Amino acid sequence: MDNRQLVKGHCVPCEGGVEPMKKEEAKTYLSLLKKSWKISADLKSISLRFEFKNFLEAIDFVNKVAPIAEEQGHHPDIYIYYNKVDITLTTHAIKGLSVNDFLVAAKVELL
Repeated sequence: MDNRQLVKGHCVPCEGGVEPMKKEEAKTYLSLLKKSWKISADLKSISLRFEFKNFLEAIDFVNKVAPIAEEQGHHPDIYIYYNKVDITLTTHAIKGLSVNDFLVAAKVELL
C-alpha cells in the first residue's frame, strides 16, 4: 500500500471484535503519510497539529475536515486553539488504531 491508495481508500465500519494495530503495523502506515503525525505512547491514536495565520483560517480548515469525516463515517477529535487545530484519530470501537485512522489522515493532508 502507498499514500495514493490511502487517499483513494474508503473507511470500513468497525463495530469491534477486531484487534487494534500493533506497533510495527502502525509504524508502517504512519510512514505512508506525508506529514509528521505522531502515534500516542499507548498506540491508541495518531495526531497532528495544523497552524494557520488566524482563527478564521483555522475554522475554515475544520469546516473542510468535517465533510471528509462524514463521508468516511470516521470522525476525529478536533481541538481549536485560536490559529492552531489539533486533529486526533482513533478507532473508538477497538480502543486503538485501525486502517481507517490512516485513511482519514491521508485525506486530511490533502487540504
